[in-house]
Amino acid sequence: MTVDVFATAAHAFSRLVRALPEDGFDGPGLGEWDLRALVGHTSRSLITVSTYLHTPAAEADLAGPVEYYTAMRGFMSEAGTAAIVARGTQAGRDLGPHPAETVDRLTAQALSDLDGVGDPVIKVIGGYGIRLGDYLQTRIFELAVHSLDITRASGVPASLPPEVLEAAAVLATRIAAASGDGETVLMALTGRTGLQPSFSVT
Repeated sequence: MTVDVFATAAHAFSRLVRALPEDGFDGPGLGEWDLRALVGHTSRSLITVSTYLHTPAAEADLAGPVEYYTAMRGFMSEAGTAAIVARGTQAGRDLGPHPAETVDRLTAQALSDLDGVGDPVIKVIGGYGIRLGDYLQTRIFELAVHSLDITRASGVPASLPPEVLEAAAVLATRIAAASGDGETVLMALTGRTGLQPSFSVT
């Protein structure tokens, strides 16, 4: 079930943050973010689940996680990179003096909020309606990708479970196929070609 994979991804992220050295959060993270901001940005995949469960939508404007990323590509380009960087930086500050404890609490809160709620239609960023199960697939993807970003920045292994990696990789290929890059990704995955350093499905 999607909720179970999300829970596994969330717990893996929490374990990773607990393993990070306390004096390393001011070090490099990703792009303009230091490690604290990167961890903070990743924690938003927990925060938004709890938040959006309290914002029901009348109907699902987005048919699934692929459509979510298609919509977000346009929405984020309008919002601007600076706004995204600022949200991540603030999320890092919100982790407080004990980031691991904060992430553990956010994980517990998100999983508690998900308990028994079913699959309602929720309103997410941009005002779009989407089924909770579809939104959770995007959060699994974000937790997986950014946990690996944290590993690259810190050298601490993410040790993501196979089901989390599978869910994220499958969604990535689905996004690629929907955006016209399916052939490129398939050829790269089978060793026929390489991908450009700047290539991204999101």
